[in-house]
Amino acid sequence: MPPESVSELAATDPKHAVRATRSAGRKMRSLLLDAASRLFKERGLSGTSISDIAAVADAFPSQITYYFRTKEALFVEAACRDMLYLARATEQAALKTHTPREYTHALAETVTATDSVAFFAEALTLTRRRQDLAPLVERTVERLHSEGARAYASQVERHGWRSLRAPEESSRRFWAVAIGVIVEGFAMGRAQDEMCSELLRALGQQATFTDDGARLRLVGERSGKTSSDEETAS
Repeated sequence: MPPESVSELAATDPKHAVRATRSAGRKMRSLLLDAASRLFKERGLSGTSISDIAAVADAFPSQITYYFRTKEALFVEAACRDMLYLARATEQAALKTHTPREYTHALAETVTATDSVAFFAEALTLTRRRQDLAPLVERTVERLHSEGARAYASQVERHGWRSLRAPEESSRRFWAVAIGVIVEGFAMGRAQDEMCSELLRALGQQATFTDDGARLRLVGERSGKTSSDEETAS
């Protein structure tokens, strides 16, 4: 007779027990990160306690220390996860565009629509005093750059744009400018549309649009088109 419950199956299949335990652990970590992200954004690091996060996640405080060790480590991981979620949303929004101008606008509108960048900037500041947390931030920044470069290069090749910079340089420049503009915007109490406009102004021209074949072309390559044939991004 087959086992009638998960616990019975786990007792007869050690591998299943390990998988079930790992799955439960991933789910709990996700719940704790969800709760922490919400509370940290609302109250900040000092205004949020481990017991507050545990209560919202319907967990025990000891589970937070088990999975994350400290509140500061949880803060940094929550901020990094939020930033990667934002990067994914930004990439998805940009995929719907067809011109360099639309692409840049989609990026700017998406990243300025939430407080995820400001949250991440707080994590960057925190790691100055907690170097043990720096590796997670470093990995997150590298993912932002590498995935951003991949997404941008794909759009350039897909639409036949003429990029003014290498994809890797464009991605790094975008995130550096975006973080600076958004942190300043939050500090000055600027509205989302003001930050978006400032980000677009700071980014300037990214690429031009041509119709002579969908392949990646960087500045310096010869093109048969004149400037009148190109739509300039702004």
